[in-house]
Order: sequence, then structure tokens, then C-alpha cells
Amino acid sequence: MRTVLITVVAVSVVASACSGPIVDDRPTVVATTTILGDIVREIVGDELNVQVLMPAGADPHDFSASAGQVAQMESAVLVVANGLGLEEGLSSVLDVVEADGVPLLRIGDVVVPRLFENGEPDPHIWLDPERMAAATRAIADRLASVDDALSPGEWASRGDAYATRILETEAEMARRFDQIDPDRRKLVTSHMAFGYLADRFGFEIIGVVVPGGSTLGESSAAALGALAEAVIQEGVSAVFAETTVSPRLSETLAAETGREVKVVTLYTGSLGAPGSGADSYLGLLLTDAQRIADALKDG
Repeated sequence: MRTVLITVVAVSVVASACSGPIVDDRPTVVATTTILGDIVREIVGDELNVQVLMPAGADPHDFSASAGQVAQMESAVLVVANGLGLEEGLSSVLDVVEADGVPLLRIGDVVVPRLFENGEPDPHIWLDPERMAAATRAIADRLASVDDALSPGEWASRGDAYATRILETEAEMARRFDQIDPDRRKLVTSHMAFGYLADRFGFEIIGVVVPGGSTLGESSAAALGALAEAVIQEGVSAVFAETTVSPRLSETLAAETGREVKVVTLYTGSLGAPGSGADSYLGLLLTDAQRIADALKDG
């Protein structure tokens, strides 16, 4: 049976000072992002060894795998990726791994993505809890097809249980957003990562600091100036930066308005450090919801 890989943390052998190396002989699942790694771990429990490629804080648009991580994926029973162009630096590696016969599940293939204005799919699926609940069930189904540690029914039950928790979290996010008057539900963010959240919870995106759906784009002084004017005209009270992106341009934008515009950091492409409140997928959703609510409810 193959090893299942879930993240880019190569850790199938753990050193023990007392008894020497301990080999983890469980099948390994590899996940590309910390968010997917957390979701997979919630489903598999102790049945499988889950490895995550990207460390906390890494920008998924700008991450590339080491040779060791590629080897880890090649020996996995399953690789779980976001797809839709999110893992730009992993795209060719994932194609090779799949061509070599490693089971690969791209979350973008099991949900219907929203589209950017240019017609390209938006990869930031995890900010829509309903789509991720559906994706969770798809992950459980794929786990049932690559590992017989549990029956297909048991895998499905685990997927359903975690999907239910995601939908409960969505309801709590909506309650927190209810603190914001409808006319204040206006977002200005680092890049176009919040389209799913805006669609699901009734926000309007006024603009983004870095154009497009990738953090690797570039802005210009003219574009920032136009966005600053939009912030003033729309009465926007906060600009939302991201933990995986430098806040410098967001701070420049806020200063250029000549008004008291807060810069508030949100978690997007990566979980936060332990104790951050965003060190799990559900924690990330609730932490972001509360920070948005706190920034916009009072102006």
C-alpha cells in the first residue's frame, strides 16, 4: 500500500533519543497547504500519517517543493491539492506525480469554482465554507478508495461529521458579520482572495492592492492612487492585509487616503502559528470573521 502525503513536512521517520529511530509504517497522505492538511487530519485521525508540504505562513502562490518533498509525494497513497492554479510553483510537480500513478485529488475538481472577471477560476475556495464542506466529503470518499483501514461507510461518516462542523462554523461567521451594517460591508484587500467570502456573506469588494488572483502580481502608483480615491469615496474604514503577504503596500494605500484607515491583518493562504486563534481551519474562519466584524462594524 502506498504512503499517503498531506503536507510538505517530510516526517515518516521520527528520531527517539531513547530507543533510536521509530518508523511510522502507516500509509501517508500528503497535503499541499496547511489548511488542507488540517482538514485531512480531522478526517483521518490516527489511521494515516499526514504530511503537509507548506509550513505555516507560506504563500501558496509562491511555494516550491524540495527534492525530499517530491519523493514524499511519489511514495504517498494520496496527495491532496487545492488546484485551480493556487500552487503555482507546484503545478508541474503535481502533474508529474499524477502521471507516475500517485492518486491526486485536486479540490478545484470536486466543487464548482467562482470565476474572476477574466473568466479564470478563483482558487481561494477555502473561504467558502459550503464548498469546503462538499470538498471534505470528497476527500473522505477518496480516502476510502486508497485505504482500507476503515470501511467506506466509516470514511463517509467521518467526512460528514467534519462537514457538519464546517457548516456550523459558517453559521457562527454569519452571526459575527451581522454586527456590520449592510452599507458598511465593503472590502479592500491585499489581492483578490475574498471573492468567495464576499459572495457567501454579502460583502462588496471595492478593490485590491495587488491586481488579480495571485499575490505575485504588481501594482503601480497610479493604481494605488485610484484605489485610495475609491476608499475615500466609499467611506471604507479598513484595508485588509494578509499574513502571507508583506503589508507594505496596504499601509501605503491607507496612508495615501489622508484619513484614519486601519490596516487589519487576516489569515488567507495559511494557518497561523499555535495560539494565534487561526491554527486550525475552523479557527482561521472564525478569527478572520471576527477581525472583519471588529474593523467594519463601528467605522
